Amino acid sequence: MPKPKTYIALDVGEKRIGVAVGDDSVRIAVPFETIDVDGGEVEAISEIMIKENAEIVVVGYPRNQSGEPTAQTQFVVDFADKLSDVAPNIVFQDESLTSVIAEKRLESYNRPYQKSDIDAQAAAIILQDYLEQLP
Repeated sequence: MPKPKTYIALDVGEKRIGVAVGDDSVRIAVPFETIDVDGGEVEAISEIMIKENAEIVVVGYPRNQSGEPTAQTQFVVDFADKLSDVAPNIVFQDESLTSVIAEKRLESYNRPYQKSDIDAQAAAIILQDYLEQLP
């Protein structure tokens, strides 16, 4: 049986990046943390990849309601380009409505949460969607 691959997922925003982790053996994505966009985000993601032994980075790909790219899409693609030196295996996964779903999920827990919790939860949804598509 091949060794499981570990993945991290990113919900890239202009202020914060939500991070989730998971692997292809149990195929369950877990919110991990949120990174502030302050100039050190590429290094922080690199450290997470090393710590978690992640082989693949799944980046949420934003689109509008019609499925067309947006200004945010270009921001995310540009960020992925910056990340490519530390993460050679980057794949994109549609992130449509993940933040809305994440917030509803957090509300259902009946506990206080912050915007950063939404970002990490959205990253977990992105990763879960990706893992469920694997053969």
